[in-house]
Amino acid sequence: MKKFTHLLPVLAAALSALFLLSACSAKSLSDEDALERIQNSKKIVWGVKNDTRLFGLMNIETRQVEGFDIDIAKAITEDILGEDGQAEFVEVTSKTRIPLLKNANIDAIIATMTISEERKKQVDFSDVYFAAGQALLVKKGSPIKSVEDLDASTTVLAVKGSTSADNIREHAPKAKVLELENYAEAFTALQSGQGDAMTTDNSILMGMAEANPDYTLAGGNFTDEPYGIAINKEQDNFLNRVNQALKTIQENGTYQEIYDKWFSGIEN
Repeated sequence: MKKFTHLLPVLAAALSALFLLSACSAKSLSDEDALERIQNSKKIVWGVKNDTRLFGLMNIETRQVEGFDIDIAKAITEDILGEDGQAEFVEVTSKTRIPLLKNANIDAIIATMTISEERKKQVDFSDVYFAAGQALLVKKGSPIKSVEDLDASTTVLAVKGSTSADNIREHAPKAKVLELENYAEAFTALQSGQGDAMTTDNSILMGMAEANPDYTLAGGNFTDEPYGIAINKEQDNFLNRVNQALKTIQENGTYQEIYDKWFSGIEN
């Protein structure tokens, strides 16, 4: 063993140099002008969810991720890069998406990400691309048409300890609130008649309604928590180009076509 000990300092130095080189490469990549890099490569790498029904969900048969976020990303890519441009998708979670963006592993995040002041400290956001907010899910034919219809005779199901439970108490103070452990338990309770309505983000409720046609969203959102596309700080050229593309697809009808494809018939 002793004859190899003299190699340890050399090996350590080599590994250290390799680590520093990798760090510098990542830093230089994130410091590049993202729009220029994208135009040269003819590709935008998007961070997307793979487990969120209607927005980004892996199709087991095709092994392709599908959803509203995916189609919006494809439309923006085509507007920026033309028909030959490629939209590449990388799976992200709520925990990994910002680190992957900051390290330039992805160019942008389109993954049911709410625009918030806290997140704005780390990333920049595009204009709103989906008007998310808290809503109500009810059985079709329910007399509940909006949050104003909730009174002392109604029970609302929510997830234990969530902001949704707090919000419903604020907006419908007379209604009873029954808190369950998770979304699946809350929806099962709604099906079994333990509550008159279930509440959480409209995007989650839309997925439930799509999978369970006997249920629908009652009225519009009663909180405002819109989704935006997240882009690295100091990438104003790319941010402005994404906003321009969003405006274009809204004006030419592409956005509405995509919206209708995924959400038509789900909302009242």
